[in-house]
Amino acid sequence: MNSSNSNLASLTGSLSPRGRGLTLLFLTLCACEPAPTFPADYPKSFAEVRNCRSSSEHDSHNIRILASPSALAPYQNRDAGFPVGATLLKEERDFGDVSCSGPVLLWTSMTLQADGGWHWQSVSPERRVLTTNEGRCIGCHAGCGQSPDGYEGTCAVP
Repeated sequence: MNSSNSNLASLTGSLSPRGRGLTLLFLTLCACEPAPTFPADYPKSFAEVRNCRSSSEHDSHNIRILASPSALAPYQNRDAGFPVGATLLKEERDFGDVSCSGPVLLWTSMTLQADGGWHWQSVSPERRVLTTNEGRCIGCHAGCGQSPDGYEGTCAVP
C-alpha cells in the first residue's frame, strides 16, 4: 500500500461503511487541484491589450495579452489602480506563430488579490494549473513593472 492509500485508510478506517463511501465520494468530487483564475470562455469577455509579440522572458514564445473587464481601463489608461480580482492573461504560442493564430501552448495569468499582491498561474492547454506564484514571474515583474514602461506590476507596454 502506498503512502497515499495508507493515509486514506487511516483517515477513513474509523468511519462506518457509509461514512467511508461519502468521504471517498467527496474526495473524488473535490477540486484537489487549483482552478485557473480565468474563465474557459475568456475570449468572450477579455479584451486584447497588446497584440502578438515575441517575448524572450517567456521562452521566446509569441505572446498576446488580454485583460478581464475590470483590468481593461487600468491597464490601458495607467491612471488608476487595478481592482481586486482584475486578471491579465498571456496567451503563449510557438515562436513561429507570428500572428498568434495557432494553438495556445500555455497561459500565464496574474490576478490581483485582496492583500494587494498578484497571484500567478501557468496553465496548460487542458486547463491544468501547472505552477502558482513562480519565483521567476514575481521577480521579473517586480523589476519591470514600474513606470514608465511598466505599471503596477505589469511589464508589457500596451
